[in-house]
Amino acid sequence: MPTRTARPSLYISVDVEADGPIPGPYSMISFGAAVAGRQDGASYTAADPERHTFYRELRPISDRYVPEALAVSGLDRDRLLREGAEPAAAMAEFRAWVREVSAEAGAQPVMCGYPAAFDWTFLYWYLMSFGGESPFGHSGCLDMKTLYATKARVPLRAAVKGRMPRELLSARRHTHHALDDAIEQADLMSNLMLWAPAAAGGGTG
Repeated sequence: MPTRTARPSLYISVDVEADGPIPGPYSMISFGAAVAGRQDGASYTAADPERHTFYRELRPISDRYVPEALAVSGLDRDRLLREGAEPAAAMAEFRAWVREVSAEAGAQPVMCGYPAAFDWTFLYWYLMSFGGESPFGHSGCLDMKTLYATKARVPLRAAVKGRMPRELLSARRHTHHALDDAIEQADLMSNLMLWAPAAAGGGTG
């Protein structure tokens, strides 16, 4: 059988702020997204992560929250209850944005996060709960921690920013504002994709 040609991927960095550990009982209160870059076969082209971005603050969906989790974002929950976007409307707008930037790039969208496990859990749950559809499918997700661990040949638990080579890290601050952090993580994604470690096990200092 002839080999099927893989379509290019458009990597979209997503950062989620939530008021608890899991979606449903707790809420995603904001999320930001930034186009990181495009991969076509072995070729990766970094994007300006400030060019194509998306950000929404959301109305909480339950009365439950963890004060410590809420405090991380610095968002006012009472204000979000009054002014936050309805989740269904925000997810519809996000789907449209993902499809627009992906069509422009001629590529399939892939969500990437650091770590993706937390952000993907909330994002996918919200996409399916409020509209029943994900532009990333059910598995279009890449974890930057795994990417680094694989390239650096270190255990996953050692894949932390404090142990990464300085040149991989973004010069931008990590602010816990979802859009700021999505843009910062887009820099990390591109740096990781373009990184060629000098030796096995290198880059852990």
